[in-house]
Amino acid sequence: MQPLIDNARTFGQRPEEFAKLADGQSPQVLFITCSDSRVVPALITGARPGELFELRTAGNIVPPYGSDRPTGEAATIEYAVEVLGVQDVVVCGHSHCGAVGALVRGDDLDGVPAVRDWLAHAADEPGTADPDDPTVMRAVQNHVLAQLLRLRSYPCVEKRLADGRLRVRGWYYEVHTGAVREHRVDTDGFEAL
Repeated sequence: MQPLIDNARTFGQRPEEFAKLADGQSPQVLFITCSDSRVVPALITGARPGELFELRTAGNIVPPYGSDRPTGEAATIEYAVEVLGVQDVVVCGHSHCGAVGALVRGDDLDGVPAVRDWLAHAADEPGTADPDDPTVMRAVQNHVLAQLLRLRSYPCVEKRLADGRLRVRGWYYEVHTGAVREHRVDTDGFEAL
């Protein structure tokens, strides 16, 4: 913890770099990814403060939309699309994902009931995958596609997609190599950016 505290102490010693951020934000992208500490959106994309609006959830899950039961995730998506007017939404899964791996392996999650209930409620079966593959690549890629489908069902996203003001993208990040792949509709595969 101490190195993090030391950096936080010196971080604000460059106020000229941050002064313009007080005027507001206008990110171009909503980046939905996993809470995993190995996935750092600004590091992956090279984004500076104010350039990415982030939503991080266990397993980069986009829960089903329901206006009768608002969620923090739905509020974040709606705010990014309707208020900030992001032009792109990226759903980024990653290799070695514990959430997807637990689903693939059928892990007993009774000891972590909130995690169990979150995964059971919000995640589709990630498809057939080799439970012995530590990267869970195929399962994560299938999972990203399922989350994109859910995202498209949000009324604000559906509306902006229909009028061409929004694009949605599925990414797969390899934590062990740093490589990023994007789903291509024409090949139905994840290919290097």
